[in-house]
Amino acid sequence: MRFGMNNIIAKHKEHWSKKSFLHSTLSGFLLLLASLIVNYNAVNYADSKASSPVTDLFLDILPIKNMDFIFIYGAIIFIFIVFIVVMNHPKFLPFVLKSVAVFVLIRSFSMILTHIGPIPDQPPLDLNRFFKIFTDEGDLFFSGHTGIPYLMALIFWKDKKLKLLFLTLSMIGGLSVLIGRMHYSIDVFAAFFITFGIFHISKNLFKEDYEYAIKD
Repeated sequence: MRFGMNNIIAKHKEHWSKKSFLHSTLSGFLLLLASLIVNYNAVNYADSKASSPVTDLFLDILPIKNMDFIFIYGAIIFIFIVFIVVMNHPKFLPFVLKSVAVFVLIRSFSMILTHIGPIPDQPPLDLNRFFKIFTDEGDLFFSGHTGIPYLMALIFWKDKKLKLLFLTLSMIGGLSVLIGRMHYSIDVFAAFFITFGIFHISKNLFKEDYEYAIKD
């Protein structure tokens, strides 16, 4: 255990001692912060413009269950998992921050374009004020609970264990928001394709960060 901790500390010292890594991480944090501010305003706008609900093939088939625990606390656990992974692989930090920021920005833009109303038979979702900063009933397209874990799977694709972990979490997230009637099936289905595009956009926008992260 001591050897493992010493190894992690050594890796952090190696990366944080580089000015380029420090500057890139700081810019990543700032970009992520800016994206969350945009997201907050997009959520409020989408909520205020939400129209009528639509029918959905898969929602007509799937059972309805309250999935508050996975939707809220599952998201917190997921963030903790990503934190642990990045702490063990600090060289990925700048690219993870920036790619997540791009994800949030593109999702924010997507949610304000079409204003489909929330699903009428959705079990009550108990969101406190803090969680309403990030999500509400109107921010449907596309599913963040599906897309963000899939984005992490793409980023850590070379690590078979992490890839499998994040793909599993993506599937769990997608299924839970469908069963909980928090998303339409198109929100979940499209999340994989859009996220794949976001990953490649981020690879090109932040090429140096990505190459730094994946180099041996």
